[in-house]
Amino acid sequence: MARTRLYRHGVLEAEGFPVAEVSDHVADPSCAIWFDLCSPSPEELAMISEELGLHELAVEDVLQDRQRPKLDVYDSHLFLTVYGERLDDETGELASTEINVFVTPNALVTVRDNDLFDMREVVKRWDANRDLAKYGVGYLLHGLLDVVVDGHFTVIQALDDQLEDLESDLFDGRPSPALQRHTFALRKSLVGFRRSALPMREVVNSLIRRDLHVVEPGMAPYYQDVYDHVLRIAEWTDSLRDLITNIRETHLTQQGYRLNDIMKKLTSWAAIIAVPTMITGFYGQNVPYPGSEQPIGFWTSSLVIVVASAGLYLAFRKRDWL
Repeated sequence: MARTRLYRHGVLEAEGFPVAEVSDHVADPSCAIWFDLCSPSPEELAMISEELGLHELAVEDVLQDRQRPKLDVYDSHLFLTVYGERLDDETGELASTEINVFVTPNALVTVRDNDLFDMREVVKRWDANRDLAKYGVGYLLHGLLDVVVDGHFTVIQALDDQLEDLESDLFDGRPSPALQRHTFALRKSLVGFRRSALPMREVVNSLIRRDLHVVEPGMAPYYQDVYDHVLRIAEWTDSLRDLITNIRETHLTQQGYRLNDIMKKLTSWAAIIAVPTMITGFYGQNVPYPGSEQPIGFWTSSLVIVVASAGLYLAFRKRDWL
């Protein structure tokens, strides 16, 4: 089901009307139209392309999954690809929604590949800034990008919090397989998020360019604010990438340390056990030795075993090997 809105002279005039009626208003320069499609069929896209004169390459990009976030400029319209992101707090997995946007002089068309991105938040953002509706499509596009970037902020904050918890767990106790799986899931999510968030710098920066005539002077500060947020997210993402790399290296270092500690203990006990093994081995020799077949020999060898073993044990304990 498509969602639609019609603004005339900066005032919301209608919403929820059929997409087929868009052609009745798109030729009116006083109108700004928005409609949203979720997982449309190729036939529906072809109809919209014919109504708005969209470029065939842009329509082809909509039908192909996992496009890179970008801004393409065509003669009659702009084409944007951005991603709405959500993070599962329990599993650390990232859920993405590809949002393709067609921007014409008086129409904004959003096409989503799934319904994980809630367009109601975008509508609320528009309603909260009704005084900016006079700027038409630039106002509609800003509301969409603002919600997308705010969603990125939410994800990067959640990733930061989970990485801090992960860092605490790493030093507070012995890492478990579950902790290792969670680390891998967070690293995978961060890599995927970085692919979506970093190109947004180019997208928003290109929109601010005056030669595109998308952002009117009155909307320029609002787009600049979005751009500042995008830069903060990019810097934050890079810092978290360094952090998770350090966590992984620390985990490997801890594993090497524990292995070395185990080897020291095994070596120490082997040295201690070797003492009675060596001394008692004399009893199996075929030649006489001092104290052979006499009580003094037994007590002497036993005393040597106890003293030598105790001495080795204390020496290894002093070096923290045991």
